[in-house]
Amino acid sequence: MATPHQSDPVITALHALAPGAGLVSHEMVRANGRRLRWVETTKDTGGPTVVFTAGAGDTVLDWAAVLPALADEFHVVAYDRAGLGASDPQRRLTIPNQVDDLVALLDQQRGPVLLAGHSWGGLLAEFATAARPDAVQGLVLIDATHEEVMAAVPVNLRIASDLMLNWMVVLKSLGLFQKQLTQHARAFAVRCTDDPEIQGLLTGAYLHSYASRGQVAAIRAENRLASRVAEARRTRAAMTLPDLPVTVLTATSGKPPKLQALSAELADQTAAGYPRGTHIVVDDSGHYIHQDQPAATVAAIKATAGQLPSVQGGGDQGDDQPETPQPSR
Repeated sequence: MATPHQSDPVITALHALAPGAGLVSHEMVRANGRRLRWVETTKDTGGPTVVFTAGAGDTVLDWAAVLPALADEFHVVAYDRAGLGASDPQRRLTIPNQVDDLVALLDQQRGPVLLAGHSWGGLLAEFATAARPDAVQGLVLIDATHEEVMAAVPVNLRIASDLMLNWMVVLKSLGLFQKQLTQHARAFAVRCTDDPEIQGLLTGAYLHSYASRGQVAAIRAENRLASRVAEARRTRAAMTLPDLPVTVLTATSGKPPKLQALSAELADQTAAGYPRGTHIVVDDSGHYIHQDQPAATVAAIKATAGQLPSVQGGGDQGDDQPETPQPSR
């Protein structure tokens, strides 16, 4: 069922950001009546479908910076994973369960489909594509998580991260989390638009997304799931890589130097593992490449979409080919 944008602050903000896109919200009912919220543009562009899956703890709002540039050419879809945003939590949070939810969302879409994932969402995008290669025709990985990077995180950083997540839960329970969250929400809004009115809507939508009592706990649970290296290793070992266009984007900052170098090395290996893989290092970008360098992200998505079957067979594209950053190899 579609939800009118007036009743949902998130859709209201995204609608203001991309007014011609016809954004609507849906609920997909999963096992035991669990609701999974997803949003889509309804403007008839005639283009492929781009499905976004965000990083750990993030919601559909994470893609606000790139939405306006994509909505005129693509059918754009994003969703809140279980326990985040407007989606109900899962009783048991596992990698297979999260992959199953993503595959169920992909099954709802018209093709061809390009799947784009950031960070933890990038890892899930890879796993979902391997699980259902017929449902995905192109893949864009945006500074995607790799289990071997997680395995290399020093123990002291793991402890510090867990303490920070626990502290967030405490602050939330004491009502002291709002000030910090508001500052973060305003900074996010500024990265998405120069329009003060839309910035206000995005800030309000961001705060609304974190308003539920269990939201911070869900963020902590998902970040802990991301550290289950053995489970991710087993899943990757069982994968058969499909033959489809894949673009891997890597940031130039955002991690300690050794982890940053390892991330770039593994990203290069990931791209090389696909018959049609390309690795691009995006200059002047932190971990959130799609917010730091939205134009580079949009260019990579358009270039990858240009290799999808229905686009590739459409004749000489010539001057219509988007300008993309140069591959790192």
